[in-house]
Amino acid sequence: MQKISIDDAKTEGIEVSRSFLFVPADSERKLAKASSTGADALILDLEDSVAQEARPVARKLARKFLADRNDADIWVRINPLNTADALEDLRTVMPGAPFGIVLPKPESASDVNRLAKLLDVLEQENGLEAGQTSILPIATERPEAIFRMHEYVGATSRLHGLTWGAEDLSAAIGASANRGADGQWLPPYELARSLCLFAASAAGVAAIDTVFTNFQDQDGFAKFASVGRRDGFKGMLAIHPDQVAIINDVFVPSVAEIQRARKIVDLFAANPDSGTMALDGEMIDRPHLRQAMSVLASVTSNGRKKK
Repeated sequence: MQKISIDDAKTEGIEVSRSFLFVPADSERKLAKASSTGADALILDLEDSVAQEARPVARKLARKFLADRNDADIWVRINPLNTADALEDLRTVMPGAPFGIVLPKPESASDVNRLAKLLDVLEQENGLEAGQTSILPIATERPEAIFRMHEYVGATSRLHGLTWGAEDLSAAIGASANRGADGQWLPPYELARSLCLFAASAAGVAAIDTVFTNFQDQDGFAKFASVGRRDGFKGMLAIHPDQVAIINDVFVPSVAEIQRARKIVDLFAANPDSGTMALDGEMIDRPHLRQAMSVLASVTSNGRKKK
């Protein structure tokens, strides 16, 4: 019986960057430093980290950065689609051919589909390959969006993943906090997080966990990232370069995980007609196989593993 290889497993997983580092696009110093952070993906920010009056300069700096690094996984977070800034953001940066656009504060997948149509036009105007620009929405920043997460299933083929946010959501509902004294998400935000995870899985794209704002608490951050990977997130947003290495380490399977995954895949390959089998004293079935292939796919995607 032919064994299922790691290349076969690749088709069962979602290839995605582990670490997405936000970089304020109006800061030449931070842009220069971003290239050496080790982040799998950079998000040039034109929204929350840039003051209104600084956005014209930020757009130009972002476009120049894209032109200088056109072979990298570089995203641009534009302003919300219902603002005048959004179209200006897109017109300025699209000649630089970003890998993708991060869309803040969508009301639903309809905003993602609207953005996709704008990208259709802008790609054509700038001589870019049709459909090459991906979209990553921050899907939970508006209260109304929480009730429409299922609409991402069947949305534009440009949809690269789903991520979520608690800061804007808590501000929108007038909450005084989104975490408890123990640092854990309070119930409304745990709900938003879970909905993001389930919606991404249903849509067949990667779920990317949100930021951890206390960048000086590296132990707390490592635990936060570990919980995200445990729960099924494929990567994480970062707000500080010091967070990148932790994310990159956490979102890689250990040698023990890889070895077990290979044993599961090989066992099912050798017994293709079996639904349930014993392995190391544990009963395993098809969900274990899917999980194992996802582990192997993540190794294929980033080429690294823990010791």
